[in-house]
Amino acid sequence: MVKEPRAGRVKTRLGRDIGMVSAAWWFRHSVDRLLRNVSDPRWDLLLAVSPDAEGLRSRVWPEHLQRIPQRRGDLGQRMAHLLALPQKGPVVIIGGDIPGVRRHHIADAFAKLGSNRAVFGPATDGGYWLVGLKRTTPPPRQMFKSVRWSTEHALADTLATMPGYAPAYAATLQDVNTAADLAAYQA
Repeated sequence: MVKEPRAGRVKTRLGRDIGMVSAAWWFRHSVDRLLRNVSDPRWDLLLAVSPDAEGLRSRVWPEHLQRIPQRRGDLGQRMAHLLALPQKGPVVIIGGDIPGVRRHHIADAFAKLGSNRAVFGPATDGGYWLVGLKRTTPPPRQMFKSVRWSTEHALADTLATMPGYAPAYAATLQDVNTAADLAAYQA
């Protein structure tokens, strides 16, 4: 899931610390590096773009990658839409602000979906950098409802919307939302 890297529209918490132009620049180049790091013939890599129309025609993202619109709504509504798309088989969703993600992390998440209905990649701040579903059944109807996004409660809140699921966990990784996060990652 990526947003069009425009100053003031992407990575605004980071932008408050380092400036909106610098935050957008960081995001654009971080996503470019991330796409190279996770591309693999074992899975289809799609870009879920926002805003929809601008993202679908953007020249920022690699032309060879298929793009799909995220649609409107909060983060949970947009992820629920992506998890409910009609393609068959397991799916994992990641954001563009986790510079440490590599192919082996994605492969591990898909492997965990072999014997689990769901997988999460926890982030160090209490959120998560990856969510995946086996998709042998529809996603829980209330999945992502009332989640306190951008807080240390995001993962716990999401798990509470998935009764009956016992998810597996991928590696815990650092996402970048603030200048302190960026400094920690660079260290």
